[in-house]
Amino acid sequence: MSSEELHELQEHAEHAKHDPTLAPVSLTMAILAVLVAIVSLLGHRAATEAVLNQAKASDQWAYYQAKNIRGHEDKLFANLTAITPASNSEALAKIREDYLQEADRYKEEQKEIEAEARKLEQEVALERKRADRFDLGEVFLEIALVITSITLLSGRRVFWHLGLGMGAIGVVLAVTGFFVR
Repeated sequence: MSSEELHELQEHAEHAKHDPTLAPVSLTMAILAVLVAIVSLLGHRAATEAVLNQAKASDQWAYYQAKNIRGHEDKLFANLTAITPASNSEALAKIREDYLQEADRYKEEQKEIEAEARKLEQEVALERKRADRFDLGEVFLEIALVITSITLLSGRRVFWHLGLGMGAIGVVLAVTGFFVR
């Protein structure tokens, strides 16, 4: 919440001192401001987690690709040993077998690396959905705060009730961010 918004809330609170019937409106605005801050923080944390998981997934895919390249190189060398003339064919056959075993080992390791990368990609998608819910909840809470503040300017309670409704929608949306799967 910016310093301008805090200053505005303080002005509204001072205005409410002169009219005691507006005290519940001022209290509602303070509660909404706290909820905006909390939901905003949750949204930022979820977005940060999505970015971190995306970086981890990218690292896993780079590792996967490195293993893939090494496996192809080993197969290439094994194929070259098959056509290379040698004075010691048993030693060359042993080298060929070593390269083929190494290529097979890389292929097996790639399966685990791929599974981990896919798991991280799923976590990225989950955190993005969660961040979207928190962001949407934050928007509704901010709208509720603005609408509620109109009550102090106009003196009409309908804006307070409308702000309460929008705030409730914002809270519900934010809470659903915890249940996103």
